[in-house]
Amino acid sequence: MAAQLRRGLPDVPLVRGDGNHLPLATASLDLLAYAQFWHWTDPALAVPEALRVLRPVGAPALWWNTGAVDVPWIDAQADRVRRHFGIDHVVRKNGDGSRAALADPTGGLDSAHRPVRGSRHIPLDLHLANISSHPAFLVHAEESTAAFLAEEHRHLLAAFPDGTIEETHDVELLLATTPHEA
Repeated sequence: MAAQLRRGLPDVPLVRGDGNHLPLATASLDLLAYAQFWHWTDPALAVPEALRVLRPVGAPALWWNTGAVDVPWIDAQADRVRRHFGIDHVVRKNGDGSRAALADPTGGLDSAHRPVRGSRHIPLDLHLANISSHPAFLVHAEESTAAFLAEEHRHLLAAFPDGTIEETHDVELLLATTPHEA
């Protein structure tokens, strides 16, 4: 990812770190985004660390994709992945907000939660390349993954004969509004 950033934006500074130990100055940010990786942090460490680097009016934002399983072809694909690999690679929505609550088990943040839906049209082969980068595909034998992708290509081409897929994405967005007063 760093190499890709360098190719596209060579003048943008790059600082390596992790969400539990941010290599940033105290009170130096207005916005701190955790895009698709909050699950790699330990919230007991990451929440206080986020609060340390944010200015008093700053906000941490967290988001992750969830499966748009109300879309029939996406639900069917998730079922095929589950049957083939024995795992569920789709993060499913949790309407009761408990997933949002898990984002900050410390209670150190007040946050607003908003689901956001979007879609895009992409070539079938790009969709298959994207899903094949998910961990479920990477930890299985190449032959097993290749067999699944060939069969999935057949399924999707039947559903999308022109070879263009409409991918629907649901994103769960949390934006902290105000830290709790101590």
